[in-house]
Order: sequence, then structure tokens, then C-alpha cells
Amino acid sequence: MKLSAIIDCDPGHDDVMAILLAARTMDLRGITTVHGNASLVDTTRNAQQVVEFADLTSIPIAKGFAHPLARPPRYAPGVHGESGLDGPTLQPPTVPLHPQNAVDFILESSHSIPNLHLLPIGPLTNVAAALSLDPSLPARIKQISLMGGSLTFGNATPAAEFNILCDPEAAHVVFTSGIPIKMIGLNATRQVLATPEYRKRVRSIGSTTSTHVADMLDFYSRGEGGHTGLPGGAMHDPLAVAALIDPDILTFEPMHVAVETNGTYTDGMTLCDGRHLGEDFRAIKPRTRGAEPNAEVAVVADAKRFWELFLDILATYP
Repeated sequence: MKLSAIIDCDPGHDDVMAILLAARTMDLRGITTVHGNASLVDTTRNAQQVVEFADLTSIPIAKGFAHPLARPPRYAPGVHGESGLDGPTLQPPTVPLHPQNAVDFILESSHSIPNLHLLPIGPLTNVAAALSLDPSLPARIKQISLMGGSLTFGNATPAAEFNILCDPEAAHVVFTSGIPIKMIGLNATRQVLATPEYRKRVRSIGSTTSTHVADMLDFYSRGEGGHTGLPGGAMHDPLAVAALIDPDILTFEPMHVAVETNGTYTDGMTLCDGRHLGEDFRAIKPRTRGAEPNAEVAVVADAKRFWELFLDILATYP
């Protein structure tokens, strides 16, 4: 049976890839939107455009928070463009939004859907707000698989990854919730790149959807590659989906993850306590015993296996 899930996202080019992958491999019960890569108005419109061109309009979209819990919003036009989804030419959407807001949608879904999984791939504001509003929510969530943070260094700052830095207070709420968490951070996602070779294979599928995706990946790779110097944009967000549907794509290690909310230089950092592991984070001989793990942290990604899966799934779209 397919896992039941809600994607909480801020589309964003790589968010689109996550939606397309999840919609075919999971029982995707909804998409909730949040501020992040662009304003909430933009990210919500982008989500609507995706479900329209990919013929996924039966999946409800609920609009969430336009700003973090305790600080002003920040966006990423240097990577994703002013719209959050620059590159392809997409039509204005006509699909209506769900009448509930994202937080109410998550809470109601948690009561009606057994073994619900949450896939937050943007700032964690909506999920944290739901946890704060209903402290019993953790008992009804099977697992969270999130894209955010890093075991090593950041991208928005030397210490912090963008999603976590957008709302560190919300991330703290999520990581201390007690819900089982898979954390897919930059150290793993940068192992899976949309290289020119893979982008060419995407475009060669020849469908309307794959052409839009190729245009997105070309724009995104120029933007992110300009910052990282890597030969393509990292497939950050779809790896949070892959973590749940193919256990051989990512290797995880248990760690305690704390989120820095007040650091002068480290605000938004995910401090991953791997002292009980070896220098390569995979040694089996215990070292210094650290804090009790609260998350499974991705350490290794199989890029070839991911791309084989993603290209096969993409070929099923109109």
C-alpha cells in the first residue's frame, strides 16, 4: 500500500520535482503552501500551476503562513527567480484552493487519515503552528521526512540551510515534538545534482510536463550553480520523498538535532550530535556518547538510483 502523505512546500523548482514524484508513488492527500522561496502568494500560485500542467488537480491545495513565527520573511530570488518558479512559461491557474487554511487542513487530515506522513520541504512554520495549536498531533503523525538543515555547512549562511534559517523557531518546535523525523540536509542533497546530462534526459522525454521540468531545472541550475559552483542544481526536496519510498537511495544515521535560534554567527544551524559515530558517520564502534537521538540524519545519497526513479516517474506524466 502507498504511504499517505501531505507535502508542505514553498514552490520553488525542486519542490515541483517533489510533488511530481510523490503524486505517483504515494497516496498524496494534499499540498499545503508556506512562505519561503518566494512570497506565499507566489508559492501558492506555483503549486496551483503545477497540479494543472501535470493533471493533478484532484489533489487539494491549502494556503498556509505568509511569514515566520517570530521574524520577517526572507525569499530566494537569486536561485528561484522573482516568481519562485522562473524558467517555464506557465498559464495562470484556475484550480481553486481548499477552503481550509494549511494548519487546519493538516490537523483535520491527521484525524481522518491513519498513519499520516508529513513531508515539509520549506520553512517549518505551518507544521510548528499545527503542533502548537494541538499538542496531541504527534500521536497521529507516523513520521516526518523533511528537507532542511545540514550535517556540515549551510547555504544561506556558513552555518545555516535556507529552510531552517527562514524560521528557526518553528524548526525547534518540530525537532522537539517527539515525532519520528528523517532529516535530509544539504550534505546529502548536494550529492544528487541536475547535471547537464540528466537535464538532457529529462527534456528528451518530450512531453509537456517534462519540457516544463527541463525549463525549470535549467533555470534553477544556473541560479544555484552560480552560488555553489556545482554543475547543476541539487535535487533537495524530492529526496525527502525518496527517503520514504525507496530506502536504498539514502543512508541515515541516528543523531540528536538541535536548532540554534540565537547564535550571532550560527542562527538557524542544525547542530547534529554524531559523537557516538566515527569520523565518516558510519563507523559501528561507539565513540563519545552524545545526546539521545531525535532524528535520522541522511549522510549518503545514491544519485544514480534517484535519477533512475525520477526519470521513470516523470515519463508517466502528460
